[in-house]
Formats: sequence, structure tokens, C-alpha cells
Amino acid sequence: MLKRTISCALNGISGYLIYVEVDLGNGLPAFDIVGLPDSSVKEAKERVRTAIKNSGLKFPVQRITVNLAPANLRKEGSGFDLPIAAGILGCLGALKTEKISDTLIIGELSLDGSVRGINGVLPMIHSAYQNGIKKCIVPYENAQEAALVKGMEVIGVKSLCDVIDYAAGKKFEPFKTDIDELFKNKENYNIDFSDVKGQENVKRAIEIAAAGMHNIIMIGPPGSGKTMSAKRIATILPDLSFEESMEITKIYSVSGMLSSKNALITTRPFRSPHHSISNSAMVGGGRFPKPGEVSLAHNGVLFLDEMPEFKRNVLEELRQPMEDMEVTISRVNGTMTFPSNIMLVASMNPCPCGYYGYSDKCKCSQKEINKYMNKISGPLLDRIDIQIEAAAVDFSDLENNAPTESSASIKKRVLAAHNIQKQRYINDGIYFNSQLSPSAIKKYCRLGNSEKMILKAAFDKLNFSARAYHKILKISRTIADLAQCENIKVEHIAEALQLRNLDRNYFF
Repeated sequence: MLKRTISCALNGISGYLIYVEVDLGNGLPAFDIVGLPDSSVKEAKERVRTAIKNSGLKFPVQRITVNLAPANLRKEGSGFDLPIAAGILGCLGALKTEKISDTLIIGELSLDGSVRGINGVLPMIHSAYQNGIKKCIVPYENAQEAALVKGMEVIGVKSLCDVIDYAAGKKFEPFKTDIDELFKNKENYNIDFSDVKGQENVKRAIEIAAAGMHNIIMIGPPGSGKTMSAKRIATILPDLSFEESMEITKIYSVSGMLSSKNALITTRPFRSPHHSISNSAMVGGGRFPKPGEVSLAHNGVLFLDEMPEFKRNVLEELRQPMEDMEVTISRVNGTMTFPSNIMLVASMNPCPCGYYGYSDKCKCSQKEINKYMNKISGPLLDRIDIQIEAAAVDFSDLENNAPTESSASIKKRVLAAHNIQKQRYINDGIYFNSQLSPSAIKKYCRLGNSEKMILKAAFDKLNFSARAYHKILKISRTIADLAQCENIKVEHIAEALQLRNLDRNYFF
């Protein structure tokens, strides 16, 4: 007796259909799973056997062969328990497989027959829907997540018996997720830019960075408000679109960081890893690669506080993801690609003690200062769009009780600039000026003669790279958008150049 059910496996944050073929035959009792299963899939034998018996059903004393097709692709995870059990029960006649022949089934079985939630449900369901599957059976705790895929009929089950009842014709109400309601219940921040005293130049630079999702680095002495300002960037970032939100949610689903209460990530991620982080934790890795911090910050902010304290090899790993906006990780078992379209925000001191150029307290030698600054390589620094100095705050600024501009006020200008970008790039598949390709820069960042002259003079004098040239044009485009100007003007180029000259003062 042969029965087949449909399941799904993951490759990065993409899913691919797996056909679970179950055969019951004569011979010595055995239970074999073939088709390149990993250890967790092989262990499904004992979970399935015990779950079926504890659900009040008879487990067959026959030769059971389970094939996970296609057999040339590696399978991992515990999500194959439920489709394997359904296939076995179908062979016994205890489950009517006709109703679930075109239904995706995923879920882990407990020994008592209950169904546990698994990671990566959203990308699996999305991939199945793209392959023509319109119905799915998933663990009850993953049902809200699965229902984010429009057009998919989602049945949430709590036990193996629920699957049997559904196949027998019992009515189960499909899950529905109110996406608009999820976006209404956004995170309320308890921090605000009105808390930051002084540092108007830093606030302006951050506003430009947020409007175009540009990378930014701040350098200054301890206590000048670098970290304080960086943590408030999340309060002024443009709102997520549904497409962006789905991309982020897929990553968090695969990573097991998605709770059943928050089925959809509706705010831009803000990741701030400690400087002791390893290479694989930053960009992703492991025997079966998982997303790292650079992917968990996708469509959001990756904040590196005290950037030179990070290992140099870890920082160098960021160069390719920042340029390509994705991470490709190759292992013996396969190659996986994770998205990494991030806004890098970094802060640092000018020397090991932090006071070089600001106070007589600095006793660092020139050798120590050079060694400290050289932890950030030229190629990495060249990929950071905005480089701003955060000078020490004056006492008068701290004592000034006059109200300062709030995050809500800054965000209005950011959103206005972002709306311009959305309309401009509606047919280009991008959302922000920072994502412009060289060909798109030619199209959308046209300059007049005066603008070309000032940019040429700066290029010749400061010896900018071709990448820096493109970065300046992108920043100028964002400044023009904030000013509601259709064309880039001289003042926009001039301000962009001011936001790009820090490397000449400290690093060379």
C-alpha cells in the first residue's frame, strides 16, 4: 500500500515542496526514512510511532519505507512528523487521504499525539502557494503566521486526531489574519529625539540617513550623545510596507524568533550586537546556515556601538553584504542566500581613551591612535555614506530647558521624502535612494552645469573613489527630496559633501 502527502523544506528563506511517499509492505517489521534526512528527520520514527499509539490508534507491524522526494535535496527539521504520520495512517485506512491529497502538511508531533509549532512556517507556506497549493494543515500555534499568505486556506490543528477528523470531513474554520489590525498595533517607543540636547548637526545627518536609508558613522568623545542619538533612529524611520514586512517576518520565522502573538513584524528591526560577536553570528553560518545579525536587521538598522572594538575580520565580513544587499553562505551541504538590505549605523571614539582632539586628558600616542583607527579599513569606510562628527555637548545646551524637536516632527519630513521616493521608484522595485544602481543614478540624479562643477572640484581635491562619487549623488538626491525639490541643486551637493569628509580628517 502506497500513499503520498505533501510537505515542505527550507533552503535559506525559500521553501521547496517535498513529497512524502509512504509504503507499507510485507517482511520483517522495520521503519526506514530515505531521501537525505538529517538526524532530526530520522528521529521522527520514534515520535511518529509513539504519537500514533498514544492517539488510540494501532501502529502497523510491517515494513515501513518513507521516501522524501526529491531524494537529492537535504532535509532537516521536525516538520515532517505530521505528513509521515498522515501517510502511514492513510496506508492503514485510518485516514482518508483523498481530501488532503492537494494539501500541504507540516508539523512536529509530541509523544502524546499533540502537534507542536515549528520554525520557518511563513516561507514554506508562501513557497507552497507559489507552487499552486491552496490549502495547508499547520500547527495551531503557527496558524496566524501561515494565514499571512493571502489566498491560502489555513487549517490549524492541535493533535494528530484533528488531522484525521479534517480528512474525514469534519468542519474546521480556516484561520484568517487581519493584516491592517497588525499594522495598527505597532510598537510604541518610550524614547524620543527631544531627549537629545544640542548636536543639531548630528540630528540633521541622522534625518538625511533615515530618509534615504543611508549608512552613517558618528565619531566623537565619550558622552557626546552618539549612542543616545543612534538608539532614537528607530523612532523616525519610514513605516514598513507589507512587502518589506513579509521579507523581515520570513527571516525571523526561519530563525525561530517569531512569537505566535506577533505573527507579523510591523516595525523596522533595530539590531545592536555586542562587540564580542563572531563572524558566523554577524553574517550567518553554522553547519546548516542560519541568518546572522546582518540579515536580522534586513530593512532596518544594524547598530555597531564602539565600532573599532569589533574584531577586524568581523567588520570586513560586512563589506559584501553592504554592497550586494544579500549574504551568500556556502557549505558542503549547500549554498544559501539571505537578504541583508541594512542601514548601518556606527559610532566610535577618535582614540582608545576617547579624548583625542577634544581634551588635554588624552595621553594616547600617535601609534596607539593609528592602530585604533586602522581597525576600520578604507574599503569598509568607503561604503559608509554619511560620516559625521559628534562634538562634546556644551553646558549651556544641557541646561537649556527650551523644547527641542521631537521624533514625531522629524518623522513627518522623513515620511514626506520617503513618499517621493516610493512614487519615483514605483516601477523599479526599490524603496530608497540608497538602493539606486549606477544606471538608476544616471536616470534620477541628473546634475546641472553648476552642480557638476562643484562636484568635480571636490572629487579632484579630495581624491574620492567612484563609489564615494555615487554615494554623494545618492545623499544629494535624499537632501533634495527632504527639501521637496525635483532637481538636485548646488546647496544639496554642498551639504552632501560636508557629510562625507570625515575620513579625510581622521583616517588619512
